[in-house]
Amino acid sequence: MNIALQYPIFGPEIQCPHCRQTIVALTLTDTYLCPRHGAFEADPKTEDLVHLQSGRHWRQWENVWYRQHTHPDGIRFEIHEALDQLYTQGYRATRVIIAERYKTLINTYLERSAPWRGKPDDPTHPRLYGLPVEFSPNAKNDPRWDVINFDLDKEPGTPSRHPHSWRLFE
Repeated sequence: MNIALQYPIFGPEIQCPHCRQTIVALTLTDTYLCPRHGAFEADPKTEDLVHLQSGRHWRQWENVWYRQHTHPDGIRFEIHEALDQLYTQGYRATRVIIAERYKTLINTYLERSAPWRGKPDDPTHPRLYGLPVEFSPNAKNDPRWDVINFDLDKEPGTPSRHPHSWRLFE
């Protein structure tokens, strides 16, 4: 018997998508078990990793797990956290590129105008958290967009004196 057939599709161990701790596969199953977060099931057809307790799905790209969102608040929160982390590292975001598969999910949450900044309505340049938003190329042309959720364009910024304050524009 081939030893590889005894483990789920991702092999004998993976990193937990929640805590990044190495977790082991249960042999002869499609399950990984994290002592802190419980069971994760690997779906060999979709290559998704599903947290059995919450039903949350992850997919892997270049050894990093990306949560696959089903609600706009999840993707918005993830973008907000990334912007905050970027800022505390001394950068500021200049643009958000969101995976095309989230376009209908997040479209109603995008800002279409910014009258307080003196700009007219421009539906071709929606914004999120004040940043211009674009959607990714087709996943057939760039397969990473079938897994990753968004990317941020960045440039060096001026860090705040208050490390937890969150300012997009300086």
